[in-house]
Amino acid sequence: MTAPVVTRFAPSPTGFLHIGGARTALFNWLYARRFGGKMLLRIEDTDRERSTDAAITAILDGLTWLGLDWEGEPISQFARAARHREAAEQLVAAGLAYRCYATQEELAAMREEQRANNLPPRYDGRWRDRDPSEAPAGVKPAIRLKAPNDGETVIEDRVQGRVTFANKELDDLVLLRSDGTPTYMLAVVVDDHDMGVTHIIRGDDHLTNAARQTLIYKALGWDVPVMAHIPLIHGPDGAKLSKRHGALGAEAYRAMGYLPAAMRNYLARLGWSHGDEEIFSTEQMTEWFDLDAIGRSPSRFDFRKLENLNGHYMRATDTDALMADLLAFLPHAENGAGLRAWLQAEGNEAALRAALPGLRDRAKTLVELVDSAEYLWAARPLVLDEKAEKLLVADGAREILAALHPRLAALPEWSAESTEEVVRIYAEESDLKLGKAAQPLRAALTGRGTSPGIFDVLAVLGREESLARIADQTAG
Repeated sequence: MTAPVVTRFAPSPTGFLHIGGARTALFNWLYARRFGGKMLLRIEDTDRERSTDAAITAILDGLTWLGLDWEGEPISQFARAARHREAAEQLVAAGLAYRCYATQEELAAMREEQRANNLPPRYDGRWRDRDPSEAPAGVKPAIRLKAPNDGETVIEDRVQGRVTFANKELDDLVLLRSDGTPTYMLAVVVDDHDMGVTHIIRGDDHLTNAARQTLIYKALGWDVPVMAHIPLIHGPDGAKLSKRHGALGAEAYRAMGYLPAAMRNYLARLGWSHGDEEIFSTEQMTEWFDLDAIGRSPSRFDFRKLENLNGHYMRATDTDALMADLLAFLPHAENGAGLRAWLQAEGNEAALRAALPGLRDRAKTLVELVDSAEYLWAARPLVLDEKAEKLLVADGAREILAALHPRLAALPEWSAESTEEVVRIYAEESDLKLGKAAQPLRAALTGRGTSPGIFDVLAVLGREESLARIADQTAG
């Protein structure tokens, strides 16, 4: 019987959940869901100087925002140090690892000599076969793996294919430092084994680590999990991804107003494909995802594509779901103070919900949506932007507003349809194009030269506020 799929996401809590880590988490999550398994979360916090609680919180928040859940409680690698030491001592007892008494000064001199002779720096095995009775007094030993000196270590990688490493290049790596702390290499192997991980999906910068870790697995007599090393993400110029390209934390993308569903879609397409499909739901991703469809070349991060995709999701998301996304976004929005304050008043949330269909058609991000919604809470008299000023100083603009005011005021029922009919009839009677009559209204009602559909704006603002704003621009 085939073991159930168990993947893991194992970030180091030394900073935010960056975009590459988010994609790695997504791929692990999708693969586990695709095959009815589970994804575990391990916090690799053995670097005590750089690991912070704030970074752990940022990582968990980022995953939660992206909608990527995990099974059980997050596991602390540091808390398992005793188990890692136990595994190292087990290898020493089996003759598969040994105590190395070389001092830091000796190791530095060894590397310096190798560099002088144009040799790659690697441990020379000086304590590999020496009798421990020769140990110098007062020197605490490290524990090193007794790696094979010849032959090859082969990784059958689900993305990279067969990758072969000469064992002579994989020196006797340290498993336990002289101060008793386990190394990353040992800790990862022991943790993955004890957690029952069946598939390791991570960046291809870990490919060499995979060879060294395979040696540890074999020494301990454990099965090696299936490995899949995914190419890193580059910027649009093909260079290594940096902050100027988009190597930001998940919280930055949330603050920029991207929808979690759009981010999942975009991240999935960074390296993975399903035919020519560009837009797909999370359910479709889960149904289609497999490791064989991940390419071997680095993918390129493109803000413009992300923004366009997010715009699609803004328009396609139903109003209730978009409202939920918007309300969840507001605490993180730099431009959200006005909307947050306005929403405190009774009835305004319903007004915002009514305005959403018109707002989202012109917005590619939630930031843009909040910005375009400012007309809802703008104080009278409105401050006009440059385009609105030009619209209202144009010949006849204020006369149009003055003529429309009493007609709109006389409406027995106030709606987008009824206000549009009034403006349309006025335009026909005055031999004007509809836009010529609507543009002054736009400027007067929103203070801007562009806005959602003007008749939607009239409906959302309501009779009293709409007429007052029109009157503000016709007085005097």
